[in-house]
Amino acid sequence: MNDNGTVVWSELMTTEVEKAKSFYGRTLGLGFDAFGDGAQNYWLATRDGKPVWGIMDMTGKPVWGIMDMTGKPGGPSGWFTYMMVDDLDAHVRAAQEAGAELCMPVFEVPSVGRIAILQDPTGAIIGWMKPVPRR
Repeated sequence: MNDNGTVVWSELMTTEVEKAKSFYGRTLGLGFDAFGDGAQNYWLATRDGKPVWGIMDMTGKPVWGIMDMTGKPGGPSGWFTYMMVDDLDAHVRAAQEAGAELCMPVFEVPSVGRIAILQDPTGAIIGWMKPVPRR
């Protein structure tokens, strides 16, 4: 089965993390856990102890070098989507040949996967991810 293009993760990129956690906790009944050692200022929204999406704090230094949708830290809040790909390098090459631009070098997030941030020919920014296999 080919899962290329399937949405695999979403995250809220915001400078108002506590306000977002309060809102989504109250309205959707979600919990929030710091990701990893908490040093990255990234939270996992959880339901029944399982991660469902993330919150990236866009104040100060960008998490993992990622900027917001405007390309700057501390910009407006917004949702960001990651799509699954089976071969990240091959799909990035194909995207570039089709007119996309790689916004930053491909990077890896331990226990998550390899990620490419691209700007498609329409100007939209998207993340493509080759996830770490889940148990």
